Amino acid sequence: MQFLLRVSGWIDQISRWLGGLTIGFTLIMTAVGAYNAITRYLSHYMGTNLSSNRYIEVQWYLFSLVFLLAAAYVLQKGSHVRVDIFYSRLSVKQKAWVDLLGTLLLLLPFCAIVIFHSLPAVLNSWSVLEQSSDPAGLARYPLKTMIPVAFAWLGIQGISEVIKQVAILRGLSPLNTEEVGS
Repeated sequence: MQFLLRVSGWIDQISRWLGGLTIGFTLIMTAVGAYNAITRYLSHYMGTNLSSNRYIEVQWYLFSLVFLLAAAYVLQKGSHVRVDIFYSRLSVKQKAWVDLLGTLLLLLPFCAIVIFHSLPAVLNSWSVLEQSSDPAGLARYPLKTMIPVAFAWLGIQGISEVIKQVAILRGLSPLNTEEVGS
């Protein structure tokens, strides 16, 4: 179990790093969005176009990356949306059971389905080196590649969560492997 908890810790560390990366993407996305808004108004008054579809697509791509890459970090932090009318009243071990079953029966199968169904579209996009249909648009195939990659990492983070929940059910703390009360 100790080895699995170390693996879980490594996975968590990578998810935290990806969370930090998404913070950077969010800041860049905000700056690009502000630039787009400002240049749109300045272009109107100056009579010349200061912006391009490329900047709008960069903003959209960054938003997509933030959404895709933050999912594992949010799961690792336990910050995902949950209806906790009953969950908040459960003991640590009961919460571990709920989280374990939810991960095994819902999250991991969902990740596998998304990966399975997105791969043909990604492969097709790469085969034609898909580009945006907008003038001065960006390549789409790298962004589409992030769909199965992000869901694969979400699944890996789900496995990390399974390891931690099993440790809790066995009476160990996933952080320091001390005994946990029920």
